[in-house]
Amino acid sequence: IPRKNDFSKIKTFSGKNKQTNKKTLRNIMMSDEPDLSEMEKFDRSKPKKTNTEEKDTLPSKETTQQEKNGVQTL
Repeated sequence: IPRKNDFSKIKTFSGKNKQTNKKTLRNIMMSDEPDLSEMEKFDRSKPKKTNTEEKDTLPSKETTQQEKNGVQTL
């Protein structure tokens, strides 16, 4: 998706370097845009299959009991 950069609100150095700073700023901002060339090659009809593994992130009942006991003794 092409974006039009608005440099009107950007303050640059005064003097000779004013134009150079705008060009440099434009180049920096342009390089920050994503590379969409791979998106154009993507075929939605052939996605890769992925396997999802669910992880149990909650501590066990024994662990929580040990932590409670440890806090009580302090």
